[in-house]
This record gives sequence, structure tokens and C-alpha cells, in this order.
Amino acid sequence: MIHLHYWPTPNGWKISIALEELGLPYALKLVNIGRGEQFTPEFLAISPNNRIPALVDDDPPGGGAPISSFESGAMLVYLAEKTGRLMPSDVRGRHAVLPWLMWQMGGLGPMLGQHGHFKLYASEKIPYAIERYEREARRLYSVLDAQLAKSEYVAGDDYSIADIAIFPWTLTHKAQGLTLDDWPNVKRWYALLRVRDAVQRGLAVGKELVRKGMDDEARRNLFGQGAANISTDKGNAGATA
Repeated sequence: MIHLHYWPTPNGWKISIALEELGLPYALKLVNIGRGEQFTPEFLAISPNNRIPALVDDDPPGGGAPISSFESGAMLVYLAEKTGRLMPSDVRGRHAVLPWLMWQMGGLGPMLGQHGHFKLYASEKIPYAIERYEREARRLYSVLDAQLAKSEYVAGDDYSIADIAIFPWTLTHKAQGLTLDDWPNVKRWYALLRVRDAVQRGLAVGKELVRKGMDDEARRNLFGQGAANISTDKGNAGATA
């Protein structure tokens, strides 16, 4: 059994969608990041970067002790390797998929996250930051659009973990004041993925927990993190900065 430590966010959705696509049974462990549950010693033991999602697989390939994993990109690779699906096994196929997975992890996710933070959540609106990250968001959407002009899916003709990694972040486009009409190939691909049954099931996991707005406690837990949050001292573990 796979135990998914989760909250409904773009990174969380990556793994719930992948598990639904693969048909793997899993037990859900909700981690309320607005209430600081990502700082508990129990969660830090499997996700030392105090970020969701994380997983523990009691039945890893080859048997033996459970395997735990953090970082959503690594988790997607693990699930693909466990099942032999959603990523080619040949070297050329793998390296069509993996660069786009890394592109999402290192570029699209962080940049859209910063754009969303400064545009939607920051208590002080800083024009330079908003404009800087919007330009970068638009550049990254243009990179994706150019790639999708070449093939049906991100890494070629087959649906893969690259698509699963990227798609949940594009769900934020309306909230971030962007329109997919500016990127017709992304718009076509987005519509294709949005209607997949497994994608809809993955997005529905914990849907009732998504809240509008943010209170002071959630703001502190999400944006006020410091070294004390990951202290190894028993007295400080789980503390908020």
C-alpha cells in the first residue's frame, strides 16, 4: 500500500493524478499546510524539506523495507519505474520525458509560484516583482507552447509523467490573470488533459478542503518559514518562525 501525505495544491495534485492514472491503491494522509502540520516531527521524518507531497510505499519493487520519497518529481519517477508506465524505458524515450519534468520542477512551478505569491497573496504589492514574474510566466508558457506545436503531448506522442507534472500548474492560469488564448497549443493540450477521467479523479482528492482566502495563521505557516521550522531539537521541531 502507498501512503500519500497530501494537501490539494498543484504539487499534491501531481501525485494524486499519477496514482489515479496508474490505478495504484493508496491511503490518504492529509497534511494541513495552513495549520502547520508540515512541520511535525513525523512529517519531517519523510519530507525533510517540510513540503507536501510525500509518500511511503510499503510494497516497493523487489520487496524489503518501505521506501519513502519526497519532492514530487522524484515521486513521479518512482511511480513510473514501479509500474513500468508513463515513462519510456529506453534511453531516448526517458530523456524526452525527464528534461521536461526537470523544466517543471526548476522553472514552471517555482516561477508560477512566485508570480502567484506577489500578485495574489503578498500583503505588499511590489510592481517590480509582479512584473518580473509575470514576464517569466509568459516566457515559460511560450516555451511550452512551442514544444506542444511539435506533438500531442509534452514529450512526444505518448502521455507521460511530464504532462502530469506540468498540467496542475497550468490550472492556476485564470487566477494569475493569464489566458490560454495567448498559447493555442497549450490551450489544446490543456483541454485534452482536463477531460481525462483519472485527472478529474486526482483533482477531486481533498477538493472540499480548498479554501478561498487566507487567514493570519495560514499566512504565517505558508510564508513565514525559517530555520526554526526544521530544527532537529525536540523542543523546536514543528515550531513556526
